[in-house]
Amino acid sequence: MAVMGRVRLDSVVRECDTVLDIAAIEDYPGAHNGLQVENRGCVSHIAAVVDATLSTVRLAGSRGANLLLAHHGIFWSSRHPWTGYRYELFRTMVEADMALYSAHLPLDVHEELGNNAGLARALGFEGGKPFFLQRGHDLGLRFDDRSIPRRSLAASLERVLGAPPTVLRGGPSNCTSIGIVTGGAGSELAVAAAEGVDTFITGEGPHWSHALAEELGINVLLGGHYATETFGVKALAAHLEKTFGLTWEFIDYPTGL
Repeated sequence: MAVMGRVRLDSVVRECDTVLDIAAIEDYPGAHNGLQVENRGCVSHIAAVVDATLSTVRLAGSRGANLLLAHHGIFWSSRHPWTGYRYELFRTMVEADMALYSAHLPLDVHEELGNNAGLARALGFEGGKPFFLQRGHDLGLRFDDRSIPRRSLAASLERVLGAPPTVLRGGPSNCTSIGIVTGGAGSELAVAAAEGVDTFITGEGPHWSHALAEELGINVLLGGHYATETFGVKALAAHLEKTFGLTWEFIDYPTGL
């Protein structure tokens, strides 16, 4: 319900919860999906960010945002006491009358608004199938029957993400089955290889993933955790603009990781 360009916060939250099917997606222990901090009850301008931090909250507040849409929220485990940095984070949000809504895995896996779907579209991929079964859900997408030189795939990823990916050349030089799981799935190469892809696109991985890629015979393209997860919050904010007429902007605060 909109009044003079403002929309009730509970209406926006209900729409996000429903569209993303928040209650049905099991996340990592401690992760809290949904409304994390409320405001006085209305939304007029949205700031979409990958990470909810004091820096992004300050930037959002300076631009008049009263709802922060984040992929990585502020609650992953117990956070107390609320002193120092944490106090400043909360105080800044309260003074800006800023609510915080966070969606982690629900925003990764969504078939239209998700990070995986957004990255796939940006690469020109269509016809993706569920991939990378974890926690009872397929967290990624796979694209079979392809014939893409590894070098060309890396160039496409650089064009989309704005920086060259790290390429672990453990598989064939011609990519025929490509899996995508945005974020930090580089530590789970065995899951991707067991599902039969020869090339795996994700954000980041540990040092030992290089040796494991060679052992498993799989290419791995690491595009950056942050860079591969900018798509979902933008898509969700655009959906809220279409649904409620709210204005929004993406605040780019890259981590380089």
